[in-house]
Amino acid sequence: MFILEEKQENNKENSVISEKLLESRSIIISGEINQALAEKVATQLLILQEMGDEPIKLFINSQGGHVEAGDTIHDMIKFIKPKVIVIGTGWVASAGITIYLAANKENRYSLPNTRYMIHQPLGGCRGQATDIHIEAQEIVRVRNRINTIISKATNQPLEKVEKDTDRNYWLTSEEAVDYGIVNKIITSYNELSK
Repeated sequence: MFILEEKQENNKENSVISEKLLESRSIIISGEINQALAEKVATQLLILQEMGDEPIKLFINSQGGHVEAGDTIHDMIKFIKPKVIVIGTGWVASAGITIYLAANKENRYSLPNTRYMIHQPLGGCRGQATDIHIEAQEIVRVRNRINTIISKATNQPLEKVEKDTDRNYWLTSEEAVDYGIVNKIITSYNELSK
C-alpha cells in the first residue's frame, strides 16, 4: 500500500513539474535518446507551438542513443514555427549532437563545463551474410547523412567532419565554439537571447 501511495505521489509531482516547465516554454532532454523520449519531446514541441510563437528553451544533457529517435527530435525542432534555443549541459554526445545542431547557430548555447562528442553511428547485427551486408550499407548511409548535418551546421568541410567522426571526437565547450557546434558559452540564464 505504501509503495502505491509513493508512486502516485511521484506521478503527481512529475506532472506538476512538467506543467511548470511547459508554462516557462522549457523542455529538458536528459539521458538516453530513445523512442519514448522522442515521442515526449515531439509532443511538448507541438503543444508549445500551439501555445504561442515565443522561443522555446531546450536543455540537453545526453550521452546519445537511438539514431532515428534523435532524427525525430531534430526534424521536429526544424518543423515547428517558434525558434528553439538549445542549452548544452553536462555532456552532449552522439544522437544528442544531432538534436543540438537542429537549432540555428545563433541559438546554440553551452554551460561552461559541458563536453561534446561527435562520432560515426554504431551498429551491430547478426544473421545471414546478405542481411549483414544490407545493414552495413545502411550504417554507411546514415553516417554520410549525419556527417553532412554536422558539416552544414558547423561550416566545417565535410572531409574534416568525416575524419573527426571516424572515432569518438571529444570537445570542451571552448573547443565546441571553435568547431562551430556552440555559438556562445554562458554562465547565467540572463545571457540567453530572447
